[in-house]
Amino acid sequence: MALANNGAEIPLLPKTEQTLFTRENQQLILRAVFNVSTSIIGAGIMSVPATLKVLGVIPAFVLIILVALLVDISVEFMLRFTYRGESKTYAALMNESFGKTGSVAVQLCIMITNLGCLIMYLIIIGDVLSGQGEHLGVLQEWFGIHWWNSRNFAILFIVLFVMLPLVLYRRIESLWLSSALAVLLAIVFVVICSVMAITAILKGKTVSPRMLPKMDDETSFFNLFTAVPVIVTAFTFHFNVHPIATELGKPAAMSSAVKISLVLCAAIYFSIGIFGYLLFGDSIMPDILVNFDKSSGTSVISSMLNDVLRLSYAFHLMLVFPLLNFSLRANLDELVFPKKPFLATDTKRFVCLSLVLLAFSYVAAIFIPSIWYIFQFMGTTTGVCIAFIFPGAIALRDVHGISSRKDKIIAMIMIVQAVVTSFITIATNIYNMSGIRP
Repeated sequence: MALANNGAEIPLLPKTEQTLFTRENQQLILRAVFNVSTSIIGAGIMSVPATLKVLGVIPAFVLIILVALLVDISVEFMLRFTYRGESKTYAALMNESFGKTGSVAVQLCIMITNLGCLIMYLIIIGDVLSGQGEHLGVLQEWFGIHWWNSRNFAILFIVLFVMLPLVLYRRIESLWLSSALAVLLAIVFVVICSVMAITAILKGKTVSPRMLPKMDDETSFFNLFTAVPVIVTAFTFHFNVHPIATELGKPAAMSSAVKISLVLCAAIYFSIGIFGYLLFGDSIMPDILVNFDKSSGTSVISSMLNDVLRLSYAFHLMLVFPLLNFSLRANLDELVFPKKPFLATDTKRFVCLSLVLLAFSYVAAIFIPSIWYIFQFMGTTTGVCIAFIFPGAIALRDVHGISSRKDKIIAMIMIVQAVVTSFITIATNIYNMSGIRP
């Protein structure tokens, strides 16, 4: 116990190792795994196959593992300083280290990131139901093209009759069952893709994947960095660490849940990436669901499997939506109404914020054409701040005196690689959009 006085104690360790894996703790960890995994597996899975097209199979696999490891470390930093201090939210944690400026910075980043994700979910759901460009949606394939299955009306229907009831839950723990179903649907999606890919391999109709990236010139090398924001955004769930951990109430259980979830999600990401790439090769779209339609020209894929696969993931995103909305609404309330009572106890404020966020997400989803643009923006700005820069800065600031020399070195490396990678990616995107060529 003397260690507790000199700051060497690690708060994540349980008080009694014997009680960690009791039946109650196992159930708590399982529920937390569902919520964490659902927070992670969102729209990111749709664009992971496109990153294999950019990077090649081996670099993409290495990048997925590396980002997962760094995310685990950054979440450990957050949990360690949370349990040593008195913070109950990410904003409060930043406030302990950097005052009001830090608190506002993380709130703005979380709101931008989560709002961007919610918009992406609606865009993808619109792609599934009503198609994109020359690719038809499920409703249009079934019933033909009508006003009631247009993109605008289909998304509006989902927002009003599916999203709205789910976002009105006041406790994140209440969503664990829908989270479990969401994870199951993601696994079903991967299984169907794997069956399709294996069938295509047996019939000799798959595309041979590139193990390494195609490097034509200097520009191609810098284009490799544009895949990094997609993977970073795909693993960013830090905005839900505190809500889930607070209701879980057991530090060691939360740490275990995060590790299990990261392993599960990394496996799902790489699986869908390789199977999707095998099926479609370089013709793969930023949203892979768009490839699974009748006009894709892939004869291996039956019409029924196409529809099941696309609809299963659309339903998955509908179930993920309330989890991200939960932290978005909480941070917006904390920023705009800092002195008001707890949001869940104020029905009028709770409902008004929920309706405003839903309405804005809907309007934005109608006007933004592709999820790739949102991934590029968030992954190089707010996403990288939430996932790496802020947790690393907290460990370096070390207001509680618990960071070891190793922790500070890792935190510095984490921040430097995040800043350098983001700078290169932003510069490359600007260069590509400018159309300037030597």
